[in-house]
Amino acid sequence: MRNQQFVTVHRGGLLSKEHHRQLMTWAADCAEHVLPLFGDKTDTRLLEALQTARAWSRGKCSVGSAQKASLQCHATARESSNSEAIFVARAVGQAVATAHMADHSLGAAWYALKAVNAAGQSLEAEKRWQNEQIPLELRELVLAAREEARFHISRLKTAN
Repeated sequence: MRNQQFVTVHRGGLLSKEHHRQLMTWAADCAEHVLPLFGDKTDTRLLEALQTARAWSRGKCSVGSAQKASLQCHATARESSNSEAIFVARAVGQAVATAHMADHSLGAAWYALKAVNAAGQSLEAEKRWQNEQIPLELRELVLAAREEARFHISRLKTAN
């Protein structure tokens, strides 16, 4: 069962359109923050997807366009050969998929953390940075969701 706090009001949930757009911006910020971990040359599909995410958050792009961009990111992940690049591509894919379902924003942050972990960088520092970017009015919702077992940072520390 989906958390109704991440379902928009027009779909029968509790999330306002403005908050949905703020979650998209946060998710794009999280994915973009780890973009340098992709490698020397970032795949243009990821850059285009981030532009699509930003456009959607301003009301300048359709959900369908965002979904297509997300699929391109996941194709990039499948074509990549190292863990960091795969997780960065998945982070961007989840970020732009936030247009379709707001709870994908959590997946963007999660995959960004996986990229940081794969690169041997500080999970705590990245999670702290991500938390600082959460819009104030959504902080409690996002932090509570992140403490669920599925998104808990301790799972990353034990993962390969």
